[in-house]
Amino acid sequence: MPTERYLEDFAVGQAFRSDSVTLDAGQIKDFAGQFDPQPQHLDETAAAISFFGGLVASGWHTAALTIKLIVQSELKIAGGLVGSGLDEFQWYRPVRPGDTLQVEFEVIAVQQSISRANQGIVRLKIATLNQNSSPVLTLIANLIVPRRPV
Repeated sequence: MPTERYLEDFAVGQAFRSDSVTLDAGQIKDFAGQFDPQPQHLDETAAAISFFGGLVASGWHTAALTIKLIVQSELKIAGGLVGSGLDEFQWYRPVRPGDTLQVEFEVIAVQQSISRANQGIVRLKIATLNQNSSPVLTLIANLIVPRRPV
């Protein structure tokens, strides 16, 4: 496949998989301290008596790691990932220190833009999985993808 992918390079059913990343407590606390400063993400003692029963990553941390893993994958859309919206965004289970995450994503639709001849939309069904292949996050992303220049 080409280094950069254009709309014409996508077909329904294409599947991709990212590399993996393992989280530790320091990473969880660093992200939370900056973006989601809640006790279940920052303090083991407070987290132990929380709904989660222990330290967990912010769901937004999981979402940020999801996009990072996609960007670093073989997907490589020409011009970068440009989103036009997310659908069916859902968290399934908490991510804890020591969990290893990997993203699987599949093309579920490719559509030429009616109003812009130089681009289209690729819909991806995305699942972020833990080390047990259990989903921790799923969503559908609508990406603006340029057509190959003539």
